[in-house]
Amino acid sequence: MKIQSMFKIINLRPITLNYLLISILLSFTFLSCSPNVATKTESAAEKLAKVIEGSHRPEENKVRDVYRNPQQTLEFFGLRPDMTVVEISPGKGWYTEILGPYLKDKGELILATFAKNSEVEYFQKANKALQEKLDAHKELYGKVTMTTFEPPLIMGPVAPANSADLLITFRNVHNWMQAKKEKEAFQEFYKALKPGGIFGIVEHREKLSKTQDLEAKSGYVREDFIIELAESVGFKFVSKSEINANYLDSANHPEGVWTLPPSLRLKDKQRAYYLSLGESDRMTLKFIKAE
Repeated sequence: MKIQSMFKIINLRPITLNYLLISILLSFTFLSCSPNVATKTESAAEKLAKVIEGSHRPEENKVRDVYRNPQQTLEFFGLRPDMTVVEISPGKGWYTEILGPYLKDKGELILATFAKNSEVEYFQKANKALQEKLDAHKELYGKVTMTTFEPPLIMGPVAPANSADLLITFRNVHNWMQAKKEKEAFQEFYKALKPGGIFGIVEHREKLSKTQDLEAKSGYVREDFIIELAESVGFKFVSKSEINANYLDSANHPEGVWTLPPSLRLKDKQRAYYLSLGESDRMTLKFIKAE
């Protein structure tokens, strides 16, 4: 059928049809520019990956990603950009440099750090390094809330009661066991979380064949010990992951976990061997505060 005949059938002149076609094209142009239609919205996973690859992270920290697996670990814990997150004992801020930028726009980051006037030299240095990191990139981290947590002297509060969506800690449980305050610490964490909030733990893993040293002098802790501890204060065990496992680690070293990198306390003695083992075998556990 000729186009002119079509005009007659639908009672449109060519000029009118031209206007109609232009209107349709403009509509498609508008829709293609609309962020809700054709523009791809950055997913939470993509945003997290971008932060992890960010130029603000020192290379010396990025090289440890292969052992710490930050993307998979934080996704396992259910991290979202709109959460209120408490990081317990962040040290010099290895995870903080990921959590801060990720949460800046929609969420909130609370860091439960060592006391400002701590008498422990290592704690003083860690606090100084953490503050310098935050100050160097204020626009990147935005507002970060600081609280104090330094067992056995200061046990919190780490955050207002029932305020946190996610509370996480990395390789710290053995420290609280050495201070004989692990149960009190877990009780404080339980208070800080909202009902339904998640408690995530990464810790050096002791072999189940070994008796648990209640002061964890080697730095290693049995998985079942932590699960029982968390459940004793009200947490419900959700699941565990082998994300941070290292099956080459025997958990039996002259200087405990600090024999391995990055500490390498034996210095040059068998250095190549311990470097070949990599960082420690680690459990990754997820708990929930019951509704």
